[in-house]
Amino acid sequence: MTAVRRAPPATAAAAALVAGLAVLPLGYLVLRASEVGFSRAADLVLNERTLRLLGNSLGLAAATTVTAVAIGVPVAWLTTRTDLPGRRALTVVTALPLAVPSYVAALAVIAAFGPRGALARWLGPLGVDALPEVYGFVGAWLALSLSTFPYVTLTVRGSLRRLDPALEEVSRSLGATPFETFRRVTLPQLRPAVAAGALLVALYTLADFGGVSLLRFDTFTRVVYVQYRGSLDRSGAAVLALVLAAVSLTVVAAEARTRTRARVAAARTARTARLVHLGRWRAPATALLAVLAVVALVVPVATLVTWLVLGAREGIDLGETAAAAGRSARVSAGGALAALVAAWPVAALASRHPGRLARWTERLSYAGYALPGLVVALSLVFFGARVARPLYQTVGMLVLAYLVLFLPQAIGALRTTLGQISPTLEDASRSLGAGPLATARRVLLPLVRPGATAAFALVFLTAMKELPAALLLGPTGYDTLATRVWATTSEGFFGRAAAPALLLIVVSSVPLAFLALRDERA
Repeated sequence: MTAVRRAPPATAAAAALVAGLAVLPLGYLVLRASEVGFSRAADLVLNERTLRLLGNSLGLAAATTVTAVAIGVPVAWLTTRTDLPGRRALTVVTALPLAVPSYVAALAVIAAFGPRGALARWLGPLGVDALPEVYGFVGAWLALSLSTFPYVTLTVRGSLRRLDPALEEVSRSLGATPFETFRRVTLPQLRPAVAAGALLVALYTLADFGGVSLLRFDTFTRVVYVQYRGSLDRSGAAVLALVLAAVSLTVVAAEARTRTRARVAAARTARTARLVHLGRWRAPATALLAVLAVVALVVPVATLVTWLVLGAREGIDLGETAAAAGRSARVSAGGALAALVAAWPVAALASRHPGRLARWTERLSYAGYALPGLVVALSLVFFGARVARPLYQTVGMLVLAYLVLFLPQAIGALRTTLGQISPTLEDASRSLGAGPLATARRVLLPLVRPGATAAFALVFLTAMKELPAALLLGPTGYDTLATRVWATTSEGFFGRAAAPALLLIVVSSVPLAFLALRDERA
């Protein structure tokens, strides 16, 4: 049995500092909520309105998660394990809806399926005057389901590539059909990946602010934001934000427990599973994926293009849109770089020096993973106004929010990459006289670069779409693409929202396509 190497003091100290930084928003939110007093806090939490919000939030999260799993798992299987034509292109196309922010998907739902939307106009000659209202739960569920199913697709697709195909081959040799083999053999092995993707969907739905606000469906995020903006006493917003954080943490804990119980032994194999021949089902399967791509990707883009053309007649400030794109790219890149640097000691400790310290620093660093962007932003507003005044209303505070929110994404990618690198390579370099810095520069960094690049791209993509943190923490006048879309749509200027929304999708699609193609080559 190989002895566990003792962690260098500098690495352990840096990892502990990062973990403390990650739990800072939650700790400060607890402190702020405690100022309300137990009696008033209990009244806020247990009143009828709060319980209704809890039901709305959990109901929407459950419906969206079930729908995303129902769509994402078949899409992953079809694009990974079958002879579907154009699988490589479909791999990218079915991932790209993740680049469409929920608030843009909400706009598309309103424009396409609203009472006087495009579908209603097409059905007009058939005698249909107007469609039912799309606002409320149905619209929010549709917009969020179309925006989040790629989370399940991507996680399940990666798991499918790592599974040993031997069990499936045995099942087929015993006469089972491809569908029976998938249901009885493959699907049980995919449960951890499905649970991981479902967790991402559930947390995204609980944290969503833009989509539910545009579709006028009351959830915790919408009400907390309104209360924070419209009330002089903002402690009540802190209490409600803490309830939302508790719900999200409960979801994470439930997923972790499910993952532990459903642990499947599946070693990585170099063998590639044989493709399932769909036969007469190839055309229907291709058609279904094409329809999905049209609804989830083409409809939002076409809606924005239509608004862009109409808005161009009234004049569009392309210069300000370009400036907002530059600000979005800079602050998102800054957040991605900060998350990458902060993730390094935590990932190194977890992969190279396992133990109690590594376990707890990694768990604490994942605190931001369970906290909605609105909760983190609200806690950092309180923290900046009371403690870190020099950071208040600065780009640095927004970068800090991105670090806390998206640190787990960087840790996961780096830890996986570092775990695949044998420490003996570094030992050999040190034995040849190279110092720690030279070893890191010449040996470690070139091997880590693919994982680090993927981590940077993932955090950059997610930060570009983040709305609540940018709304609450950005300096006055510091418009990003996300806040510009939100401001113009809130005022009813859909034509002005088209250009920044389209640019946001295009910029976000670049790292997403990179990640999808990288996974395809893996």
